[in-house]
Amino acid sequence: MNIPEIVKILTDAGIEENEANIEVKLLIEHFAGYGIADIIMGKKLTEENLKIVEAKARLRAKTRQPIQYIIGHAHFMGEKFIVNENVLIPRDETEILVRKAVEIIEKYGFKSVLDMCTGSGIIACMIAKLTASTVIGSDISTEAIEVAFKNMENLGLFNRALFRKSDLFSKIREDEKFDMIVSNPPYIPYSQKSTIQKEVTFEPDIALYTRDSDGLEFYKRIISEAPVYLNNGGFLMFELGINESIIVAELMKEHGFVSIQVVKDLANIDRVILGRLN
Repeated sequence: MNIPEIVKILTDAGIEENEANIEVKLLIEHFAGYGIADIIMGKKLTEENLKIVEAKARLRAKTRQPIQYIIGHAHFMGEKFIVNENVLIPRDETEILVRKAVEIIEKYGFKSVLDMCTGSGIIACMIAKLTASTVIGSDISTEAIEVAFKNMENLGLFNRALFRKSDLFSKIREDEKFDMIVSNPPYIPYSQKSTIQKEVTFEPDIALYTRDSDGLEFYKRIISEAPVYLNNGGFLMFELGINESIIVAELMKEHGFVSIQVVKDLANIDRVILGRLN
């Protein structure tokens, strides 16, 4: 067995060739400790290492388990984050949310941020890393909070990114005021679960699906309560599901948010929405 043959295991399973090459590279780096410097030096993989990588590639091909769960981490905004089946795998689109949040925080000199539905803590950690603000990440899942805490530790963000188990605002005190609330909440109606690609089915239902038919459950709950916890002039920001921007914008206006702005992703899809509390 050689590397091209291992790549073929993935392509034969329907994984696009370029993606298969990237995934095999990740498997080699993780399970064989073999990187770019080794390639330059002409170092060869041992037969034992090739067998390990082959086994993991066959697991990926057979089950379609995401490569990030197989190796136990994912890259986001240049950092490596621990991930497992208790948290979502970071998406590139979420970087739009983080960068817009950082831009606003720096513009207004904000110091306190609440990241709701924090999951692995990628949003909270990157905002804390890139700004002078302190970020509290909250999530209903104990297992997700444990992952977020480990990611905070790995990035050395002690006392900058803090995590708390909370069902939305249930464990947030009313006297805790924030300059910004940011969230990438669940926004897929549970009725659509049967149509989701195989890889996504490995991710936690609690972080993906809503109980309503339109995917707006968490937007409604967060928007209605957010004004209690925001300082005057504070911002509320969300990552959006497809075709949700118009309704979410109306909900925000109904609860006192002004200067509503929508940011599109590279596919020209409305991906982030933000507004300021009047």
